[in-house]
Amino acid sequence: MSSSLPSLFLILAAITTGLYAGFMLTFLIAVMPGIAALPDEQFTAAMRRFNEKVPGPAFLVLFLGVIAFPAAVVIGGDGGTDRVLAVAALVCAVAGHLITIAGNIPLNTALARSEGGDDSAARTAFESPWNRLHLIRTLLALLAFALLAAVGAEL
Repeated sequence: MSSSLPSLFLILAAITTGLYAGFMLTFLIAVMPGIAALPDEQFTAAMRRFNEKVPGPAFLVLFLGVIAFPAAVVIGGDGGTDRVLAVAALVCAVAGHLITIAGNIPLNTALARSEGGDDSAARTAFESPWNRLHLIRTLLALLAFALLAAVGAEL
């Protein structure tokens, strides 16, 4: 990447992807284990509140940035190894987003709709599948970040 614009896109890609991966990792290693010990009613209430707050403007910038900026790196790159690594990072980001859209969001929606019902049943239907999908998308986000870091190391 010789031009300054592709380099800027790489920096933005690495920053947004790193922040997003860190957010996902925080949920994986701190938030979910932290609320796992709560009784069903408190666990489901906490997850419902998280699911209401997370898709705010700052999160959406990250969510969209981890696709848009690596795509810009791919489009504006010089080719070679940096392009291959950027494409791989973009594939990881897209795969993670597909998991979110097809798996985690429907689980979040079902949990929200269960409010006022049986919290034990709602938790049982939600927790394990959501955590399993979240682990996969977290690993994909971390891999995307590592691949973008490798592109930067090639400069």
